[in-house]
Amino acid sequence: MLTLSRWKIIAVTLSVVFGILFSLPNVLPQKTLDAMPGWLPHQKLNLGLDLQGGSYLLYEVDTEALRRERLSNMVEDVRTQLRNEQIPFGELVQQGEAVSVRIGDAGRYNDALNLLRKNIGAPMAGVIGGRDVSISGKGDQRIEIRYVPEAIRADAAKAVEQSIETIRRRIDSLGTKEPSINRQGDNRIMIQAPGESDPEKLRAIIGKTAKLTFQMVDDTVTPEDIQAGRIPPGSELLPGDQYSPVYVVKKRALVSGEELTNASQGFDPQSGHPVVQLQFNASGGRKFGDLTARNVGKRFAIVLDKKVISAPTINGAIPGGSGIITGNFTVESANELSLLLRSGALPAPLNIEDQRTVSAELGADAVKAGSISLAIGAASMFVFVVLAYGLFGAFAAVALVVNVLMIIGIMSFSQATLTFPGIAGLILTLAVAVDANVLIYERMRDEANAGRTPMAAADHGYKLALTSILDANITSLISGMIMFSFGSGPVKGFAWTLVIGVFTSLFTAIFITQVLIGWWFKATKPKKLPIA
Repeated sequence: MLTLSRWKIIAVTLSVVFGILFSLPNVLPQKTLDAMPGWLPHQKLNLGLDLQGGSYLLYEVDTEALRRERLSNMVEDVRTQLRNEQIPFGELVQQGEAVSVRIGDAGRYNDALNLLRKNIGAPMAGVIGGRDVSISGKGDQRIEIRYVPEAIRADAAKAVEQSIETIRRRIDSLGTKEPSINRQGDNRIMIQAPGESDPEKLRAIIGKTAKLTFQMVDDTVTPEDIQAGRIPPGSELLPGDQYSPVYVVKKRALVSGEELTNASQGFDPQSGHPVVQLQFNASGGRKFGDLTARNVGKRFAIVLDKKVISAPTINGAIPGGSGIITGNFTVESANELSLLLRSGALPAPLNIEDQRTVSAELGADAVKAGSISLAIGAASMFVFVVLAYGLFGAFAAVALVVNVLMIIGIMSFSQATLTFPGIAGLILTLAVAVDANVLIYERMRDEANAGRTPMAAADHGYKLALTSILDANITSLISGMIMFSFGSGPVKGFAWTLVIGVFTSLFTAIFITQVLIGWWFKATKPKKLPIA
């Protein structure tokens, strides 16, 4: 194993060069980095919230509001289905967890029951033949519709997962690097944004539901009706824009923001004012074209988060799947709305539970403490191996330095985030690497004491210790992967550093010390091992 083959020398040389090149940007001033050629690495370590400072937010997904919205939509679905089939009905109301309707014609009660069972609700994933609603007949010609408990739980879980992805897209659009966004409990989301010192800025982007719908304005309702509160059952009163304080619109959304493929800030070619340009997918484009073709001369409302931001009159069909939102926009507000629409709507409102700012001073203190602990740990290990094994201990210390350079280089190259627990993982990695060298050197010592020549003792030391080293590192690798898969926040930071360290430790403890000891044997041809 101590043969100085060409591939070993090349591998060790490349690893050292890689470690130095990709670790160097972390200690160079920014001016020096800017002056370096573009082909050289410029990436620095991404420091986590605990090292760099930043913002911490804890949100709760309002799954109760989501349930109320689902029930409200169900009321409209029932009204539409019964009207389309001209089945008389009354007393269509939402009662607690259910929707109740009374069929006016006893002779058509069964028709209504079968119609609603066929068209209300949707198949439930994972249940053959199951649906997400239960529809049952009650006395007095009533029909009751309610979501099954499994569907309610599935909706809530899906809302949390969708919220996490939407939040991630919104934060990424701000340019915040390596945010930590994780689920806590059933309906909470924890957000850590390193380097973002203004949590209010994050809240302004994250907390907006950004639910965009296109709904027809109900022009049959007069201002007097609005004043008297006479709003038709299929319509709703929403806050308005600068042209009207309120609008009455049809509840049923004809096109929604879920069918957008892109949104961008632009300018109105006629007025030059900032606008938001929209592009729909194929389905949304057809719906938008049909909506405008069927309602020429009528007004439709562009509703964002239950507020009418524009209510233009349709002058003609708008095919092609594109359109614009006009309003009292500035370039900044149009860009912000475009960002929200591109990232998608939140499925449910978010309620802020906790908000904290980790200052740069706290982050600097954590970096200093981590650096000191790493330096003390590394120095202690260097002293131990040199005192215990002399020259071979010095070779092990060199391998440890290369190990640290490779870990920092890999993390800088991959832009992985270094956290305070990650520093603990780095120290543990160095301890494991030293342990591998201790196993090798002790085995060499045993072989030398058994009467083998120095070269044979060294060679057998590597061969016989390899099994134990692999066993220990594979166990650490499995543990690290489990922690990374199921852990969150600090646990992931620790696990990621540990996993990288397993591979670098195996390489440096075996190959780098092999090459150094092989050179020493070739140069000195010793009669005995320095550790015997």
